[in-house]
Amino acid sequence: MTIPVEVREQLGIRAGSRIAFRVTGATAELSVVSGALTAEPVASGFGLVKPRRNAGGKAVPADFDVASLLGK
Repeated sequence: MTIPVEVREQLGIRAGSRIAFRVTGATAELSVVSGALTAEPVASGFGLVKPRRNAGGKAVPADFDVASLLGK
């Protein structure tokens, strides 16, 4: 769902804000929950960090061993 920018600005809604919805008949009402930017624990860090890129622009494999290039 997209909330128009004017409404987001007026209500102080930002990325991570918690919104509560209430339905009364055929009408829906939204409100910002206090403590809106509470952090949730992350179950997995997968995808949070972008891989380093080598000179050719390709991702360096996670199991790459630099010592193998030095013959050690």
